[in-house]
Amino acid sequence: HLFYSRWPRKYGMSAWVTSSEVAHAVSDSPFGPFRFKDVALPHRGPNYWDGMYTHNPTVHFFNGKYYLYYAGNFGDGKITSPQLNWTHRNNQRIGVAIADDPNGPWTRFDKPLIDISSDTTAHDAQMVANPSVTQMPDGRFLMVYKAVAREKPQPFGGPVVHLTAIADKPEGPFVKLNNPIFTVENVDFPAEDPFVWVQDNSYYAIVKDMKGAFTKAGRSLVLFYSLDGLDWKLAKHPLVSDLNIHWADGTTTKLEALERPQLFFENGKMVALLCAVNETLGHSYNVQIPLKMP
Repeated sequence: HLFYSRWPRKYGMSAWVTSSEVAHAVSDSPFGPFRFKDVALPHRGPNYWDGMYTHNPTVHFFNGKYYLYYAGNFGDGKITSPQLNWTHRNNQRIGVAIADDPNGPWTRFDKPLIDISSDTTAHDAQMVANPSVTQMPDGRFLMVYKAVAREKPQPFGGPVVHLTAIADKPEGPFVKLNNPIFTVENVDFPAEDPFVWVQDNSYYAIVKDMKGAFTKAGRSLVLFYSLDGLDWKLAKHPLVSDLNIHWADGTTTKLEALERPQLFFENGKMVALLCAVNETLGHSYNVQIPLKMP
């Protein structure tokens, strides 16, 4: 089962913020080919916090149920591509949908799982998005999420950081800890798109390096580790991938973007790294990279 973001190509890339929906595809293999099955989280109207947009899904199986964490928003619905619709961008919040089966139906909620903080000086006072969740060794649940403050000029705001939150149950409530992670001094937007997991009682995260601030390799994917899920350090060998994809036929493709890293586990072992890629601005697709574990 593959859950992914989609929106009409005719609207342009910037329409992700107004027109994205979380769709569902199926395959006999994690490497595809996948066939479209349905829309897991369709638009449901401007009266809902996530009624106009669902985006950046990540799915987990906890305690006999499936948990689909995602970003949602609401707004005026105006497609402003190539510019962002800033109302929609700044109305992003984090939610979860729950199902007994990956085919659905998915139960959504009337309130977000993570909302912005009411304190206007908080790190997440403007918007929150891009959740990643893992179960901690003690049974609790850790979320890492993207947050934007109001400190910098509008409408973008900033700095853009990542924060952590902890819950006793996968459906929350999550308690924010408000200590930024994956930071670089004097860089207002160093990272995005974290994927976190626990391995051998340690925490790991693959993160999109926005500008090469962590490895000097330019925009890339990098690896962090942590002993407690709260204090993160760059791994000894941090570079996961640059923007080159090496195909099985021996060819290489230079990408415009490599984003949204997600690991697929089978029987507790990593099988594939899945990413969203852009070869040319305006066209994107998903790629599944096989992983060989010792």
